Amino acid sequence: MSKLAVLGGTPAVPRTQRGVEWPVIQDEDRKAVLDALDGGRLVSDTDGETPVTTLERQWAERFGHAHCVAVTNGTAALQLALASLGVGPGAEVIVPALSFIATGLAPLHNMAVPVFADIDPVTFNLDPKDVERRITPRTAAIIPVHLHGAPADMDGITDVARRHGLAVVEDAAQAPGATHRGRPVGSIGDMGAFSLQVTKNIPTCGEGGLLVTGDAGLAETARRGRQFGEVIESGKDRDYVSHQLGWNHKMNGLQAAFASAQLGRFDHYEQARQTNITRFLARLDGLPGLTVPKPLPGTTHVWHILRFRFDPAAAGLPGITDTAFRKALRRALRAEGVPMSQYQLMPLPDQTAFRDRLGFGRGYPWAALEPSAEHVPEHVPADSRAEYPVAHAVIRDSLTIQKRHLSPTSGELLERYAEAFEKVWENLDTVAKLAGARS
Repeated sequence: MSKLAVLGGTPAVPRTQRGVEWPVIQDEDRKAVLDALDGGRLVSDTDGETPVTTLERQWAERFGHAHCVAVTNGTAALQLALASLGVGPGAEVIVPALSFIATGLAPLHNMAVPVFADIDPVTFNLDPKDVERRITPRTAAIIPVHLHGAPADMDGITDVARRHGLAVVEDAAQAPGATHRGRPVGSIGDMGAFSLQVTKNIPTCGEGGLLVTGDAGLAETARRGRQFGEVIESGKDRDYVSHQLGWNHKMNGLQAAFASAQLGRFDHYEQARQTNITRFLARLDGLPGLTVPKPLPGTTHVWHILRFRFDPAAAGLPGITDTAFRKALRRALRAEGVPMSQYQLMPLPDQTAFRDRLGFGRGYPWAALEPSAEHVPEHVPADSRAEYPVAHAVIRDSLTIQKRHLSPTSGELLERYAEAFEKVWENLDTVAKLAGARS
């Protein structure tokens, strides 16, 4: 039995093999950016074909979307989607209790109230049954998140939405290329939002986002919304007339050019990821007390983040709490060279912005739901563990791997990661002592 690195043994992952970078930047990416810079068509309101319109067309063609609107980032895409659907003051929007904070902030940006629902313990996505019990007469929309690249239960969610007359905006920020029953995520609801932020499976050189829809009217509303409410028509001079509430959510040409170059290599990268990651997960799947990520039947997971759940009792350590076990495993695996980390330290409803109802001040937009009150309490004390037990449990007993596995060359590194997991599991008695010391 090998000695754990945390106790002075040799790490399973040599330091010389830990340097896999993401994103992969090649000469064609640099050329694309320089060509865009030299071309002088750097913003999306330029007449004619631009790097932005090229990216919109290429994305729509590759993933089967009827309409694609490029914006500044994924958060802007979510906010603009809700605005295009008319979701605003006095409305509630149901979002998952576990997600990146942008999912909950997007309704607030439109003066709507986020209402949180619990998640599925396997996919970590919205639980349709919990969504339904949180619907009120004020509910206007649902935002399912395809978290970590795993498609949500869109059959269940769209069924709930259809029966209650609700809009569906898919947060597909982490899931380009994922499919649900053969359909690309983002195209199943009324609108879908993607992020091109530099850590994503298809990145740009910084920030970027895309909004997709099958409805031409919604697409046109979104295009006006990203450009101050103006109508930009090819071949016509800009008139600077705002026809609706708008923002400055335009993507610049350099970001679009870089993303287009990355999109051109996506199929190759995705094929390599599927091979590397499924082999890695299959190797870990039999370790007692470890649950590896798995997609729903009939879906394609694109593995943006790998989340692992740990059960000390199933690992043969019934006297250890799940939190202590998770902390001890994180310490041991990181010492072996596996960069285990937490993704989200608390459920969204526990974030200060939502818990204290900071919003726009004086309790808004929550106060808009209570017109007889001058304002709602600035702080809403609550123990959310009873309301969102699954989200709390997942945060308490899980760790993630991020970014390193996205490179098409990560296969060998993932093999070393698997060796590290196996080594740690061979030393669970030592892990139990570490857990006892840290519990």
